[in-house]
Amino acid sequence: MLIFLHLSIVLIVLKNKFGDKDKEQKIYDNVFQNIEYHFRELGHGDVSVNNKMKQLNRIFYDILLKIGAIENKKFKAQQSIMNKYFKEHTTNELNSLEMCIYAESFYNFCFDLDIKDIISGNINFKYYGSTKT
Repeated sequence: MLIFLHLSIVLIVLKNKFGDKDKEQKIYDNVFQNIEYHFRELGHGDVSVNNKMKQLNRIFYDILLKIGAIENKKFKAQQSIMNKYFKEHTTNELNSLEMCIYAESFYNFCFDLDIKDIISGNINFKYYGSTKT
Protein backbone atom coordinates (compact mmCIF):
# COMPACT_ATOMS: atom_id res chain seq x y z
CA MET A 1 0.00 0.00 0.00
CA LEU A 2 2.90 2.35 0.70
CA ILE A 3 4.24 1.78 -2.81
CA PHE A 4 0.83 2.68 -4.22
CA LEU A 5 0.63 5.78 -2.02
CA HIS A 6 4.00 7.04 -3.22
CA LEU A 7 3.38 6.04 -6.85
CA SER A 8 0.04 7.86 -6.80
CA ILE A 9 1.65 11.03 -5.50
CA VAL A 10 4.46 10.85 -8.07
CA LEU A 11 1.93 10.40 -10.89
CA ILE A 12 -0.18 13.29 -9.58
CA VAL A 13 2.92 15.50 -9.52
CA LEU A 14 3.84 14.50 -13.06
CA LYS A 15 0.32 15.28 -14.23
CA ASN A 16 -0.04 18.59 -12.38
CA LYS A 17 3.44 19.97 -12.96
CA PHE A 18 4.55 18.55 -16.28
CA GLY A 19 1.46 17.08 -17.99
CA ASP A 20 3.58 14.30 -19.51
CA LYS A 21 1.23 11.34 -19.96
CA ASP A 22 3.86 9.21 -21.74
CA LYS A 23 6.21 9.31 -18.78
CA GLU A 24 3.34 8.68 -16.36
CA GLN A 25 2.32 5.60 -18.35
CA LYS A 26 5.90 4.27 -18.54
CA ILE A 27 6.34 4.58 -14.77
CA TYR A 28 2.98 2.89 -14.13
CA ASP A 29 3.77 0.08 -16.60
CA ASN A 30 7.21 -0.47 -15.08
CA VAL A 31 5.91 -0.75 -11.51
CA PHE A 32 3.09 -3.14 -12.37
CA GLN A 33 5.30 -5.21 -14.67
CA ASN A 34 7.75 -5.67 -11.79
CA ILE A 35 4.96 -6.66 -9.41
CA GLU A 36 3.69 -9.23 -11.91
CA TYR A 37 7.21 -10.53 -12.48
CA HIS A 38 7.71 -11.06 -8.74
CA PHE A 39 4.42 -12.94 -8.41
CA ARG A 40 5.51 -15.25 -11.21
CA GLU A 41 8.96 -15.64 -9.66
CA LEU A 42 7.26 -16.75 -6.44
CA GLY A 43 5.61 -19.54 -8.42
CA HIS A 44 2.09 -18.21 -8.81
CA GLY A 45 0.23 -19.47 -11.87
CA ASP A 46 -1.35 -17.43 -14.65
CA VAL A 47 -4.85 -17.43 -13.14
CA SER A 48 -3.58 -16.49 -9.69
CA VAL A 49 -1.34 -13.72 -11.04
CA ASN A 50 -4.15 -12.29 -13.17
CA ASN A 51 -6.53 -12.22 -10.19
CA LYS A 52 -3.95 -10.61 -7.90
CA MET A 53 -3.00 -8.02 -10.51
CA LYS A 54 -6.66 -7.15 -11.03
CA GLN A 55 -7.09 -6.66 -7.27
CA LEU A 56 -3.96 -4.55 -7.00
CA ASN A 57 -5.02 -2.39 -9.95
CA ARG A 58 -8.37 -1.71 -8.28
CA ILE A 59 -6.65 -0.75 -5.02
CA PHE A 60 -4.10 1.43 -6.82
CA TYR A 61 -6.72 3.33 -8.80
CA ASP A 62 -8.85 3.78 -5.70
CA ILE A 63 -5.87 5.36 -3.94
CA LEU A 64 -4.88 7.38 -7.01
CA LEU A 65 -8.34 8.81 -7.56
CA LYS A 66 -9.04 9.53 -3.90
CA ILE A 67 -5.66 10.36 -2.38
CA GLY A 68 -5.71 14.05 -3.07
CA ALA A 69 -8.25 16.73 -3.58
CA ILE A 70 -6.92 19.58 -5.62
CA GLU A 71 -8.34 22.79 -4.25
CA ASN A 72 -6.89 25.94 -5.73
CA LYS A 73 -4.03 23.78 -7.07
CA LYS A 74 -3.13 22.71 -3.53
CA PHE A 75 -2.75 19.01 -2.82
CA LYS A 76 -4.72 17.88 0.23
CA ALA A 77 -4.65 14.19 1.23
CA GLN A 78 -7.98 12.71 2.23
CA GLN A 79 -8.09 11.10 5.64
CA SER A 80 -10.75 8.58 4.57
CA ILE A 81 -8.41 6.89 2.10
CA MET A 82 -5.69 6.69 4.76
CA ASN A 83 -8.13 5.02 7.14
CA LYS A 84 -9.25 2.57 4.46
CA TYR A 85 -5.85 1.26 3.33
CA PHE A 86 -3.59 1.99 6.27
CA LYS A 87 -5.84 0.98 9.14
CA GLU A 88 -3.25 -1.51 10.48
CA HIS A 89 -0.87 1.40 10.98
CA THR A 90 -3.38 4.12 11.81
CA THR A 91 -5.00 2.97 15.01
CA ASN A 92 -6.60 6.30 15.72
CA GLU A 93 -7.58 9.52 14.03
CA LEU A 94 -4.33 11.21 15.01
CA ASN A 95 -2.26 8.58 13.17
CA SER A 96 -4.36 8.85 10.00
CA LEU A 97 -4.00 12.62 10.19
CA GLU A 98 -0.22 12.15 10.44
CA MET A 99 -0.37 9.95 7.30
CA CYS A 100 -2.17 12.79 5.51
CA ILE A 101 0.48 15.27 6.62
CA TYR A 102 3.16 12.85 5.41
CA ALA A 103 1.47 12.48 1.99
CA GLU A 104 1.15 16.25 1.62
CA SER A 105 4.81 16.74 2.59
CA PHE A 106 5.89 14.10 0.06
CA TYR A 107 3.77 15.77 -2.64
CA ASN A 108 5.31 19.19 -1.93
CA PHE A 109 8.80 17.68 -1.94
CA CYS A 110 8.20 15.92 -5.29
CA PHE A 111 6.60 19.01 -6.80
CA ASP A 112 9.87 20.89 -6.25
CA LEU A 113 11.92 18.18 -8.02
CA ASP A 114 13.03 18.23 -11.63
CA ILE A 115 11.31 15.72 -13.93
CA LYS A 116 14.64 13.97 -14.59
CA ASP A 117 15.06 13.27 -10.86
CA ILE A 118 11.54 11.89 -10.57
CA ILE A 119 11.90 9.59 -13.57
CA SER A 120 15.34 8.35 -12.54
CA GLY A 121 14.05 7.63 -9.03
CA ASN A 122 16.38 10.18 -7.47
CA ILE A 123 13.91 10.99 -4.71
CA ASN A 124 15.63 11.34 -1.34
CA PHE A 125 12.71 12.38 0.83
CA LYS A 126 13.23 12.50 4.57
CA TYR A 127 10.26 12.98 6.85
CA TYR A 128 10.82 13.86 10.48
CA GLY A 129 7.22 14.01 11.64
CA SER A 130 4.77 16.81 11.62
CA THR A 131 5.40 20.13 13.24
CA LYS A 132 1.71 20.49 14.03
CA THR A 133 0.52 19.76 17.54
